[in-house]
This record gives sequence, structure tokens and C-alpha cells, in this order.
Amino acid sequence: MHIFKHIFHFYLNSSIHVALAACALTWVSLVELELGYDQNLLLFVFFASVTGYNFVKYFGVAKFHHRSLAGWLRFIQGFSLLAFLAMCYFAFSLEIETLILIGILGTITFFYAIPIMIPRQFLFDDHKNLRQIGGIKVYVIALVWTFTSVILPVVNNEMSINANIIILTVQRFCFVLVLMLPFEIRDLNYDSIKLATIPQKIGIKKTKFMGVLLLMIFVILDYFKEQFKEEAFISTLVITAITLLFLLFSNKNQSKYYSAFWVESLPIVWLSILLLLS
Repeated sequence: MHIFKHIFHFYLNSSIHVALAACALTWVSLVELELGYDQNLLLFVFFASVTGYNFVKYFGVAKFHHRSLAGWLRFIQGFSLLAFLAMCYFAFSLEIETLILIGILGTITFFYAIPIMIPRQFLFDDHKNLRQIGGIKVYVIALVWTFTSVILPVVNNEMSINANIIILTVQRFCFVLVLMLPFEIRDLNYDSIKLATIPQKIGIKKTKFMGVLLLMIFVILDYFKEQFKEEAFISTLVITAITLLFLLFSNKNQSKYYSAFWVESLPIVWLSILLLLS
């Protein structure tokens, strides 16, 4: 039993779970846009997510303790290196336009972890990274997830941007933003007040109300698509109901795995529902 606990913790701490969630959201887009199964793109998104998330999470730790890293962190570093190499391998199968977009997203991810020079009025100290700029962290994450899971498949399949894709992009941004809210609520006990997170600025109740409004927009936008697909709409309704429950029951004293495992599982649940209906 003890070994299974270690495996599960490695699964979470090495970002495999969040990478599967990002991969699932990209697959949802492939299904909704009828682009077919794109193995190379999905594997790229998976390994890029592992690489990016582990870089953001462990950059500071590795920088200051590289000579005395704990065994588990060394193991994660080795795993991240393999993920990076796999990411580079699958990148060669993607279109040039896709790689350009990936370069932009990679730059955002890099400066999300690495301190940069930003005007003092936006910071609470000099030389901070993007996640330390008050009030923008959650929106940066939602933007990167949205472009990764929607725009990457569109660009890689050389589709033109039309009304349906714009609607899908707005929907995805709303959905990912709602997924971030339980994390924001959980971190109320730990985040500096200067980060100006959504719950810090408007409180937990208004944060949940904001999430409800975003989920309403998420559902309503389905009616404005050029082609109404019943199975896609049903999957949207089901995942909206499940996400709403997780949002409403979230609190700042939630269990260790409430957000880190269960909330992050919702994209995988959504994909499973959509594939079953399709």
C-alpha cells in the first residue's frame, strides 16, 4: 500500500496528471472540430505540459538546492528531461505555423517562472516573474491552456479562424478559468495579499458567483455555433453540472487532493463523456 502512495504522489508531483488534463482538452477540441485523432499533436501537448509545469514548479528549488536535491526531486528532474526530449521529437511532426505559436506559448511559460524587468507600479518587488504580477496569474494560465487546447489543433490542421472557432475559444477560456477558481480559493491561506487573486479581491462567495456566470456563458455559447451537435451539447451540459458542484463545494480548507486531483480530472471526465456519446 505504501508503494502505491509513492507512485500516486509521483503521478501528481511530476505533473503527469495535469498533462493528461491538457491532452484531454486538446482531444475534446479535435472531436468537436471533427479533425480526427492526432496522435503526434496530443503526445506533444502531453510532454510539453510535463516539461512546462515542472519547469515552473521546480525552477526555484533546483536553482538554490541543485547540489543537495532530495531524491524525489532528482527523479522528477530526470523524468522532466525525458519529457523535454520527447516533446522535441514530436515537435518535428508539427506544422511550421504551429511551432511559431508554440514558441510564443513557450516564451510566456518561461517568463511565468523566470524573473523579468517589469515597471515597478505593477509589482510588489523588483525582478518578479509573470505569476507574481498582481491579478494576472489565473488569466495567463487560462490563456495558455486555451491556446494550447484550441488554437494549436486549428493551426496544425491549417483551418481558417471562423465564428465556430472563436466561440469554442471563448468557451474554453471560460471553462479553464472556472477550473482555476477552486485552486484560487484553496490558496487563500498561502498566497500573499499582494498577488491580488480573485478570491482576495472579491471574496469566496462572489468568486463562486463569478464561476456560475462563466459556466452559464460556457453553455449558452453552444447555441451560437453554426452546427448544433447534440452529443457535444449533452457533454457540455454534463461537464458543466459536475464542474459547478466542485466549484460550489470548494473552500479554503479543502482536502489535499480536492483540486490537485479531482478538479484537474474534469477535462479527462469531459473527454470520456464526449467519446462515449460520439
